[in-house]
Amino acid sequence: MHTRQVRPPAVAGMFYPGNAKELASDIDAMLAAARTPSLRPKALIVPHAGYVYSGPVAAHAYALLKPLRDAIRRVVLFGPAHRVYVRGLAVPTSDAFATPLGEIPLDKQAIATVADMPQVETDDIPHAPEHSLEVQLPFLQTVLGDFRLVPFCVGEASGAAVAEVMEALWGGDETLIVVSSDLSHYHPYAAAQRLDRQTADDVLNLSTLGDFEQACGALPINGLIEAAPRHRLSPHLLDLRNSGDTAGDKSRVVGYAAFAFTENADG
Repeated sequence: MHTRQVRPPAVAGMFYPGNAKELASDIDAMLAAARTPSLRPKALIVPHAGYVYSGPVAAHAYALLKPLRDAIRRVVLFGPAHRVYVRGLAVPTSDAFATPLGEIPLDKQAIATVADMPQVETDDIPHAPEHSLEVQLPFLQTVLGDFRLVPFCVGEASGAAVAEVMEALWGGDETLIVVSSDLSHYHPYAAAQRLDRQTADDVLNLSTLGDFEQACGALPINGLIEAAPRHRLSPHLLDLRNSGDTAGDKSRVVGYAAFAFTENADG
């Protein structure tokens, strides 16, 4: 008999509140403060630092999902593996991922469709400590109704290899693709602003990112940049700030951006 496996939260109480009531209240406040242009995203790029630093930036992307609460039934989530080496992309064996707000079931059927691809490995070890995926989950639980999750820790993989997995799970309006990435790390404020503006321009021009100096999630971002034109998606910059703007000092900052990718009106 199959024993149900749930990945417990690894960074609750550190990156975001471990108390469900406090967490829900914080997310509601960030979403309420977000600007919501009238865009219907197929894909998002969102940051993944502690909520006090990057939560208000991510909220600009997640607020766009409120009208799609019942339309989106599956979220395909890509984030860089920070703590464990991954060759390619790792999917977990878990049945669900938990946060203080409850459990999110994994889309086991979708995972099975890509599990045999050469760049995909099944491995719980990179997922266990990984914050880049986990910090997105309470936002998704707040703005969406019932949905299933397909989580990937992205390690050593080309943009093309990531794009191939995205394509396999692209789906229709029921599927949202989320890429988790921060931008530059630990530069002085003005230097970070210059670097991050260049990175934002690269994404807006669908130009491949050159290295991890630009974004720790450069590889999954490059996958989305490769897939977007095939589906006539256009990127929109929703917010671009750094930790010096939100909650940190300005001597060493981390950059954050939120983007929405929408289908062209003539597409």
